[in-house]
Amino acid sequence: MLSADAPPYWNGPQLSGNWDVISYYSGEHVRFTLIAIGLGMLLAFPIAYLCHRRPLAYPPVLAGTNIIYAIPSLAMFALLGPFLGYTNEKPIIVAMALYTLVILVRNMVEGLRAVPRSVTDAATGLGYGRFRRFMTVELPLAVPTIIAGLRLATVSTISLITVGGAIGKGALGRMFADGIDRQIPVELWAGVLAVIALALTADLLILAIGRLLTPWTRAGVR
Repeated sequence: MLSADAPPYWNGPQLSGNWDVISYYSGEHVRFTLIAIGLGMLLAFPIAYLCHRRPLAYPPVLAGTNIIYAIPSLAMFALLGPFLGYTNEKPIIVAMALYTLVILVRNMVEGLRAVPRSVTDAATGLGYGRFRRFMTVELPLAVPTIIAGLRLATVSTISLITVGGAIGKGALGRMFADGIDRQIPVELWAGVLAVIALALTADLLILAIGRLLTPWTRAGVR
């Protein structure tokens, strides 16, 4: 008999009667994604600020994030396991956050670099200090590029989380693993479609947020 905290179990070869399974693992997938992206942003922001202020630091930082991204997911879980544990979702979430750095740091730095020098010079001429200029002038103008990176990082994270199904985690990835192990194609396809739906929804939501944050881009540029 399953405990009250146990996840729902897929019953039968059909879709009907198993919506609670899809709903449960979709909720877990959203939770993992939000935590991973939030942690990735918290890590990427100071790193990008440092690289923007110290250009010589950018190439080695970019190389480091590329190396992290090149580590296979299962190997990353194994590397993080001794520190975070093997029987919980922490290694998956931390791994996903680290993977986002290659996208987020690059887009943040490139967005800040794209701010016209004439704009920053004008802000300096008006008496803006370095930090105030960064927060009120440079960062808002870099938002479109940052949002583009956030969209890519989020969709990538939603996809990569499913790899955790190979170690009994991974939210919707559990449905992939269970569908294959028990030879239930409907469960597998339900998990795949749920991942696609989450990725599309997240992408459109972030796009809408980006448009709200950058009203000047809606007028178009001649």
